[in-house]
Amino acid sequence: MSEPENLPELSGIEREIYSWQTTVEGFGEEGQRKLKNASVMVSRIGGLGGLVAYELAAAGVGKLILAHGGDLKPSDLNRQLLMKAEALGSSRVDCAVERLNELNPRLEIIALPENVSESNVSDLVSEADVVVDCAPLFEERYLMNREAFKQEKPLVECSMYEMEAHITSFKPGITGCLQCLYPEKPDYWQRRFPVFGAVSGMVGCLGAMEAIKIIAGLGDPLFGRLLTCDLKSMKFQQVRLCPSPDCPVCAGTK
Repeated sequence: MSEPENLPELSGIEREIYSWQTTVEGFGEEGQRKLKNASVMVSRIGGLGGLVAYELAAAGVGKLILAHGGDLKPSDLNRQLLMKAEALGSSRVDCAVERLNELNPRLEIIALPENVSESNVSDLVSEADVVVDCAPLFEERYLMNREAFKQEKPLVECSMYEMEAHITSFKPGITGCLQCLYPEKPDYWQRRFPVFGAVSGMVGCLGAMEAIKIIAGLGDPLFGRLLTCDLKSMKFQQVRLCPSPDCPVCAGTK
């Protein structure tokens, strides 16, 4: 992240828009300038990633890099809050860009109408200061994990199933990685799973806040800790994550 003297200045309208959050202790105008200077990649902008992107746009992040393939379907509308009913059948990512620009016309957006793959992951991650992984498929998640560690970019991992949500953050050279946590794709994981929009939205907001904390140097990000949230019982707990000495991605980087 840039030193204070190299950060962009805030305009008068930006000072007004962000006046409520620049009074947060430890954040201030310098924190806001760090957000303005930052680029964040969000993989998938559905029920989870859409809320990450929306909250980061609202908070004043300068650039978003978005990747999500496919067209909008009726079954997306219970949770994908960047979408709208009249856009059914059109590109999800185009709809998301329109909604984000309505919220924050100063925002720079790089939008790819494809899911993360071997052919695009390096270029996508290279554009970002922080990567937020909201993909439902482990194939994509492993690619982003590998590339984030290769390029030494912090990675925020968000996931949910039914009424349970998980979130953690990884920092190359300091923590383990996603492949330490899941050496192999879990047998139980499926592409389609039960979901309430309120659950994916909650963990999306947490993921956005993790990215903000990492960029601004605010508070204590979840580096090396997994936060689990059971919304049926409203039980929240943290688990310490230990790096695997045999991990093919991050062993020897710490």
